[in-house]
Amino acid sequence: MNQKAGPWRITFDTNPDDCNLRCIMCEEHSIYSSCQVKRKEAGAPRRRMDIELIRKVLEESKGSQLREIIPSTMGEPLMFRHFDEIIQLCHDYGVKLNLTTNGTFPKLGAVEWAKRIVPIGSDVKISWNGATKSTSELIMVGSNFEKRLQNVKDFIRVRDEVAESGGNFCRVTFQLTFMEIGLDELPEVIRLAASLGVNRVKGHHLWVFTPEMEAQNLRKNRDSIQRWNAIAAKALKVAEEERLPDGSKVLLENIYLLDELAVEELLPKGVCPFLGQEAWVSTEGRFNPCCAPNEERLKLGDFGNLNDMSLEKIWSDEAYQDLRKNYLKHSVCKRCNMRKKEDALANA
Repeated sequence: MNQKAGPWRITFDTNPDDCNLRCIMCEEHSIYSSCQVKRKEAGAPRRRMDIELIRKVLEESKGSQLREIIPSTMGEPLMFRHFDEIIQLCHDYGVKLNLTTNGTFPKLGAVEWAKRIVPIGSDVKISWNGATKSTSELIMVGSNFEKRLQNVKDFIRVRDEVAESGGNFCRVTFQLTFMEIGLDELPEVIRLAASLGVNRVKGHHLWVFTPEMEAQNLRKNRDSIQRWNAIAAKALKVAEEERLPDGSKVLLENIYLLDELAVEELLPKGVCPFLGQEAWVSTEGRFNPCCAPNEERLKLGDFGNLNDMSLEKIWSDEAYQDLRKNYLKHSVCKRCNMRKKEDALANA
């Protein structure tokens, strides 16, 4: 029997307007972003996805390669009022939960959330932008470094207890945005990850969306790229030297030396890791092909809405297939900081 067409992973923008922090690099909630100000001035309600849309997409994806879902990455997903229902849907449809959280674990706390998430979790990515209190709290405005550090310890303790009892092993990741603030602390973030039992340190270079953030761009000129390369080399060395409690290495993702000409294109020969692999669904049901800032990905085209079209239909449609073949003709894709080396994609 042929497998139904569709992605292996879907990100649902469940609640992008809900967050308890104002991280400076966040498109939606940064102290430099006007998104929430404009929404309030327009009298628009907070965007919150209907849980039935998620149920519909999962039902229609039966028989496809779908094996993982991600709730909102542009707000704090644990603030979504239907999050417990998402957990249940993962059990019902046999898919894993891949979570990106700011590490505050609102409402229930780290231990209780861990008990619910770990049994169906593939990866919990905790935003971790800095190895010190001062840097971390400067970037993640409104956060408490000591409290989040304790949350990580509590979450990993429950994760390990579940795994040791024969249950699911859920990977834990520190996720960063690479920028001038905090760059020097990247090796220490890796060292901290190893000491805590955090399995992976992953990051990506900054999406510049306001003039204030341009100064934070590590690809703005050759000098900034050289600074990145010097720290990246130290980070790679630390990852070789510092080991997790079980003796294994902390996995690093997207931490590598850049060509000094990477100002315009991160990887001139890099490939898109998302097209033909993953899908994004906006709060309103719009199909999006990638995780680029919303104003940018809208330039890639209108592919349909999951409220009235099936994902299989959109996935197989001419418009999406044309984008897959010709994405590098789009300036959005040429400038994208998420493209990967082809060998790294093959080993992902």
